[in-house]
Amino acid sequence: MNRTAPPAVELDGVTRRYGETTAVEDLSLSVQEGEFFTLVGPSGCGKTTTLRLIAGFEDPTRGTVRFGGESVTGVPPEDRDVGVVFQNYALFPHMTVGENVAYGLQFSDPPGGGSDEARVRELLELVDLGGMADRDPDTLSGGQQQRVAMARALAPGPDVLLLDEPMSALDAKLRERLRVQVREIQQELGITTIYVTHDQEEALAVSDRVAVMRDGTPEQVAPPRTIYREPATEFVATFVGDNNVLSGAVTAVRSADAPDGSGAERGHPIADVTVDGTTLSVALEGDSDPAAVSSGDRLTFCVRPERLAVDADRNALTATVTSAEFLGETTRVHLEWEGRELLLRAEDPPTGTVTVGFAPTDAHIVDRQS
Repeated sequence: MNRTAPPAVELDGVTRRYGETTAVEDLSLSVQEGEFFTLVGPSGCGKTTTLRLIAGFEDPTRGTVRFGGESVTGVPPEDRDVGVVFQNYALFPHMTVGENVAYGLQFSDPPGGGSDEARVRELLELVDLGGMADRDPDTLSGGQQQRVAMARALAPGPDVLLLDEPMSALDAKLRERLRVQVREIQQELGITTIYVTHDQEEALAVSDRVAVMRDGTPEQVAPPRTIYREPATEFVATFVGDNNVLSGAVTAVRSADAPDGSGAERGHPIADVTVDGTTLSVALEGDSDPAAVSSGDRLTFCVRPERLAVDADRNALTATVTSAEFLGETTRVHLEWEGRELLLRAEDPPTGTVTVGFAPTDAHIVDRQS
């Protein structure tokens, strides 16, 4: 990706209203050339509206959409040089697979100056559908239809590929296989791609960066590992994967260079936080400024279920197993501690009463109130 060039796609203070309803609110995002960028969030969060604003199917009530630094606000979809794959694929049933792929070439010559037929063959090979040009769409599986729709969107050689939940109708195993293929195609072509999904796992698996949307605006924009390991807000922490969120009052802050070493946790200061009468130690790291945390503050922090350890002696909590879900590689164990639910991931799930704990550095702070 060329970080010195203007963003491939930029939304600057974009708002979209429908009467009294606001679907997107003062949204600013930049997508770099060749980036795989994903919008993820619950239903009604504004992710599909954002994609439609980029495609030109909707006009912003306020704000500007730019491609390569140039405003495209008001430019119709057919003049934006984008390819779109819809949730329902929208294949033409009266056309063959090859005719569907070639449809976009009626309005634009194939990139590189080759023939339409050569471009169709090239793309069908790219999506592993070589030799199927004469098939009818209704004779294909859902996964094959999805790949035809992608080939059709790619045929004119668009600068930007937009994918609107293209795998939502497929079964889980096929989704996993196709998302890998979509990512491989995107990397091979180097095409800027903006993907919309409600599936958090899918977003983490394929993206260079992810925007977690809520109420028409992003709560956090970051690489997948950062989204998962360092959620910026409680909403992100609970929406993206399982999490244990705890909140309590700070009773002490211990410096990392305390003379007796009591504050050191891999070089990080420690905050002692009382949660339901139990004092837990939380490392102050990353964006948490130790000087900004003091006794009496209220901290909200999260601990991923896989970071809880059975029979741990750090931050030990005595809990009761209420149920367990076998997931194959691991088991999700539901625990009750002080009237609240905790989640544990374990290969060998415990039963009855169990002690679980976590290292102070495995806790991530998502909110602080003075």
